[in-house]
Amino acid sequence: MPPVRSAAARNRKSPPDGFEDIEDTLLEFSNKMKDAEAASHDGKRKNEILWPIFQISHQRSRYIYDLYYTRSAISKPLYDYLLKHAYADGALIAKWKKQGYEHLCCLRCIQTKETNFNSTCICRVPRGQLKEGQAGECVSCGCRGCASSDA
Repeated sequence: MPPVRSAAARNRKSPPDGFEDIEDTLLEFSNKMKDAEAASHDGKRKNEILWPIFQISHQRSRYIYDLYYTRSAISKPLYDYLLKHAYADGALIAKWKKQGYEHLCCLRCIQTKETNFNSTCICRVPRGQLKEGQAGECVSCGCRGCASSDA
């Protein structure tokens, strides 16, 4: 009897041209992510456990964003392939293209439904408007300030 081939095996396409050039960097991000997931949680608050994962995900998405939009180093098919296979956060990149969100750290910081006062996160407040000695560290991702006017 012949082997049964699944639909996933038939639909599997090889990556577009240029993937080999960035594959090493994406592998480094993948290894960092595995290390962050396996890191010890001793002595950390409940929120602090996920901060390194958010930061690595942000770095990987920003790397792909810079390759495509800033340096034009990768092609459109490769960019679409990377988004489709979850190498980057497409929703976050879509926000980075909008004015005022160029330095956004994560999507949780702009979702007003997850906060007590239906407002954005403290990291979205420009540093100049914070009171002296007020902590500007985000609870959800550990960002210390991602307002566009801080850049």
